[in-house]
Order: sequence, then structure tokens, then C-alpha cells
Amino acid sequence: MAKKSKTLNLEESELRRMLLDRRTADRKRRVTAFGQTGELLPLDAEDTEGVDAEPLAGTRIHADPDLRLASPKAKRSRVWVERGLLAIELAAVVGLGFIFVNGLDLLGQLNSELSSAGTPSPAPLLGPVVLPSGHTAPSASNAAAPNEAEIPEHLRPLVQAYTAALVMPTPGPEQAMGISIPAIGVNAPVVQGDDWEALKRGVGQHIGSANPGQTGNLVLSGHNDIYGEVFRHLDQLDVGDEIVVLTAQNSYTYTVTGRRLVAPTFVEVMFPTPDTTITLISCYPYMINTQRIIIQGELTRISDAG
Repeated sequence: MAKKSKTLNLEESELRRMLLDRRTADRKRRVTAFGQTGELLPLDAEDTEGVDAEPLAGTRIHADPDLRLASPKAKRSRVWVERGLLAIELAAVVGLGFIFVNGLDLLGQLNSELSSAGTPSPAPLLGPVVLPSGHTAPSASNAAAPNEAEIPEHLRPLVQAYTAALVMPTPGPEQAMGISIPAIGVNAPVVQGDDWEALKRGVGQHIGSANPGQTGNLVLSGHNDIYGEVFRHLDQLDVGDEIVVLTAQNSYTYTVTGRRLVAPTFVEVMFPTPDTTITLISCYPYMINTQRIIIQGELTRISDAG
């Protein structure tokens, strides 16, 4: 007859005690292992379940393979990062608010300046497209006349509008009144404007060009073969010759720096300059008038007209 198992002779309380001891030891082993791998913080196994607890119904500890507890240092770093991002967002909001307020203030200033400026006067849409003094050559059968053929046909209405919009400047003490060029015997009056009618009366100053002695380009035009032939001999001027322009108060002496021939459409010679310069313009050659002769000079001396 087989012997009875020794376990069968144990009392129920002893059996429960053995199960509890085994389970406690097993729990300590697993907690120790979890603590070493970082899956759980170390715990005291004795505090998880009392000695008299039910071995089969007590608290159980299960290892989670994905469980990782963040270290205190990592948590502190994350807090500081979040605080930094919050500070950046607040600074951006404040900056946008400042830009908005500053933009409104600038807009108000611009509107105020525009209101105080008054109503702007309309300006011509087009400047001169050909150099002044142009005309057909006189002959025994035909008198000289403005040479409209120099102006492109599609631009003629605009040129007429530009000429009509010009306003004569208010006479002043420094307005050109006369011109003298000793090297070629020129001694003529200077009038304002360089259109056909103005050049009948002498040398014409281009409206909008600089006054004598003023920084910029003083532009004077005259005929070479009609109405006194005032600028007939401009081609005889050499570098170093003098051009004297008179005003009511002063005498301004310019020294010739260059001479050249250009097409009638080369209006760049009339543009303003950063220095105190003079430009003389006339048709060329004599009695043919297909080109313009240009004399340029710089201010070298100012004298009292008295």
C-alpha cells in the first residue's frame, strides 16, 4: 500500500503559511529584479501584504515590459523646456503687439503729412523728346519753320501737351539776362523758354534748368542760321574758352570743357548734373540742321555785376 504524502498531514494553517512564505519570497525576488532593471522602484515586500492575508486573493505584482519611470532629472529638464517655450510665445505676442501699434502710429503720421501737403499739382507726363532750336533750313523759296519731322508722330500730341503745361518761372535777381562768349563775338539777351517764339528774341533758357551759379545744368539754346544767327560759330569754341552769363546781381563765368555733335533726340545732355555746369545747344551743320552741336562747361568764377 502506497505511503500517504507528507503534505496531506499538514494542518490548513501550516499549508497557508508555507504558501504565503513562498509567495513572499517570490515577490521579493521579482521586485529586486524590477528595481535593478529600472522597471519599478524598490519596494518592501513585507508592506505589500500582511502575514495573515489570503495567499490566493492578495495583491499581485505584474511586470509591464513597456513600463519605464522617468528620472527626476529628466522631469526637471522637461519643465524648464516647457517654461522656455512659453516665454518665447509670450515674447512673440508682445512683439506683434508692438509692431501693430507702431504701424498704426506710422500710418497716422503719413496721413497727417499727406493732408498738410495739400493738393499736388499735375505734372506733365512727358519731357522733351527732341533738343530745342530744331527747324527746317531756310531757302530762297521757303522760310524756316519748326521741324516737326524730328518728333515721332505718335508722340507729337504729348509733346504739345508738355509744352502747354510749362509755367514761366517768376522773375528773380539771379535769373539769366544775357550771355557773352568773347571767343566768337557773342553778346545776346537771354529769355525764358526755348520754344519757337522764344528763340526769335534771343538765346532761350530751358524752363526747369538751373539758374546761373546754381548747382545743376544751365541749358541755353539759340539758332545758327536764322533770327540773328546767335550761335552760328559754336563749332569754333575750344576747351578753355569762357562763357559769361549775366544776371541782375552777378556775372558767372563758365569754362568750356567739351564739344560734340549728337542726334536731335539725344536729350540726355539736358539732364540735371550734380555740379554747376552749362550746356549750349544749336542746330548743325549750318543751313542743313540735321544734327545738334553741344558745348558744355563748368563754373569757374563769380563776379559782381556792378
